[in-house]
Amino acid sequence: MGGAQADDQAVKVDKRTMANAIRALSMDGVEAAKSGHPGMPMGMADVATVLFSEHLKFKADDPAWPDRDRFVLSAGHGSMLLYSLLHLTGYPGMDIDQLRNFRQLGFKTAGHPEYGHAPGIETTTGPLGQGVANAVGMALAERLLNARVGDGLVDHHTFCIAGDGCLMEGISHEAISLAGHLGLGKLIVLFDDNAITIDGSTDLSVSDDQLARFAASGWNTMRVDGHNAEEISTALANAKADDSKPWLIACKTVIGFGSPNKQGTSATHGAPLGKDEIKAARAELNWPHAPFEIPQELMEAWRALGQRNNTAYEAWQEAFNSADADGKALFRSPTARNRADVMVKAIEAAKAQFADDSASRATRIWSQLTLDHLVPAIPELIGGSADLTGSNGTRTKEHHTPVSSGAFNGNYVNYGVREHGMAAAMNGMALHGGIIPYGATFLVFTDYCRPSIRLSALMEQRVIYVMTHDSIGLGEDGPTHQPVEHLSALRAMPNVLVLRPGDAIETAECWQIALENEKRPSVLVLTRQSVPTMLRSGGLDENLSAKGAYVIDDAGGERDVTLLATGSEVGLATSAASMLAGDGIKAAIVSMPSFELFREQSPSYQHLVLGSAPRIAIEAAVAQSWHEWLRPGDRFLGMSSYGASAPAPKLFEHFGITAAAIVDAAQNSLKS
Repeated sequence: MGGAQADDQAVKVDKRTMANAIRALSMDGVEAAKSGHPGMPMGMADVATVLFSEHLKFKADDPAWPDRDRFVLSAGHGSMLLYSLLHLTGYPGMDIDQLRNFRQLGFKTAGHPEYGHAPGIETTTGPLGQGVANAVGMALAERLLNARVGDGLVDHHTFCIAGDGCLMEGISHEAISLAGHLGLGKLIVLFDDNAITIDGSTDLSVSDDQLARFAASGWNTMRVDGHNAEEISTALANAKADDSKPWLIACKTVIGFGSPNKQGTSATHGAPLGKDEIKAARAELNWPHAPFEIPQELMEAWRALGQRNNTAYEAWQEAFNSADADGKALFRSPTARNRADVMVKAIEAAKAQFADDSASRATRIWSQLTLDHLVPAIPELIGGSADLTGSNGTRTKEHHTPVSSGAFNGNYVNYGVREHGMAAAMNGMALHGGIIPYGATFLVFTDYCRPSIRLSALMEQRVIYVMTHDSIGLGEDGPTHQPVEHLSALRAMPNVLVLRPGDAIETAECWQIALENEKRPSVLVLTRQSVPTMLRSGGLDENLSAKGAYVIDDAGGERDVTLLATGSEVGLATSAASMLAGDGIKAAIVSMPSFELFREQSPSYQHLVLGSAPRIAIEAAVAQSWHEWLRPGDRFLGMSSYGASAPAPKLFEHFGITAAAIVDAAQNSLKS
């Protein structure tokens, strides 16, 4: 099932002519847009032609074939390479008008490939190195699913084109180290070794021996002439035949190949060649055709490649039709939608258990106890942590088995101290399908993986980030580990759900929210310190956290002041409300686990929750994201500086985030 045999009816055209079609379309598209990057597509056209014509398992008219090989263009600035390939092989929606309108509003051919714009774009790339780590995640997902259903249903490779810039980015080190450690032998990285960056020769900034670097991380390596089709094909065949380790194939190329006056220089990297140089390139490449014109015989040869894997495709369809229900379920999209009822029952069971448990625990522990219910109910859920498993509470005692090289039947990944690589790999796992990934670190280290969180949101991927130790409440580790600005920073990201539960019940509900939101990532923000469980008057049947905010206690309906809080500060608000009641002040308590979900509620519901009385917001973080909910004259109790090293109770007292301080703020607001 892993092979890719060409059908006999394929039209015979030499590889260089086929590659020149990519070069022509790429330089024409960039010229029409008056911006873009022609050099990389022209340099890697020979490699891409060999890959698509002889080795890549795909079916152009079924781009979502689950057992297709994945092709990731990590060097996303060379997007015309991908768009040209999709057009030439006949992917739906990628007609010639899309290429004519490269980088134009409303067209699928964005400056950098964007997942969801067109079939065949496996991931959003452009931020260099992200695609390499996405490819690692895809290759890991392939092995995980293969271990569950076998070669008949899952047996494919992941190919990734990466450039010098991708390999200079720090995330590439995390990604290749993880891939080598796990022995992801069906991952093949094609390194566009053109020795050119925007500034000029790579000699200006880097002298790494990339083959030695990859070998040190447990990869197989080889070097080929990136303009010799026979060498390229032999290398790919050898790499596919030996899947003991992942492969790096360094393809020595000339950037802008075919541009007689600019090839081999940075002038071809990020600017149109210009009309005169394009005319000269057409002569150099023996390409007499008009812009965006592909001769019929050549187009037929390319289109035949789009169907060359029909035999493998039909065999896979037979295997799928013969699979049992569990096997077929892995290929449903969105992943695990068929388990929605089971998931809800698991959450209900967790909430019922927590309601009967009077113990105060950290929300990270309540999260771990929630996973005790979810993991056995949802086999697609694959967990992990960036070397903080015990602290994050992401591994259950009975339901998790570690993933390791050669043992991919597990469901828990030890990502090591690789926060950025973890996040990008989870994006790749989610994009691959069949898996719902969650991974964890401390909230402060979202700074280390923020670019990948942003891409989760941009690509609308259900990736669950479990971020613990969420405030000065982590205590003695001090301000380097105490997040203060991170909640506001994460809330500023479009399409990211930031979920900060205040107790056991809300923690279970936030897991349900994260799993049910199939088109956006979630960040579960969890405490290190214990919090009380506040049983609300409305009961447990409804997921009130899904409204983003709700009234825990309405103070009898006639409130004098409204206390708004998230996470551990909800407990402080509850204590303050009790103290205020002793002074005859009716304080309503509002928990706000998700600003994003509350923003989506109707104005009437928002008014019902927030009321018209003075508002006091309490959160052990900076105030920026609260201004949406506070009016002039309302007050905020939180952080305006970094934290300090001390026991958590001392820190809350030192920074004035206490029940007594809330009482003072409420009383003063009623005087003004």
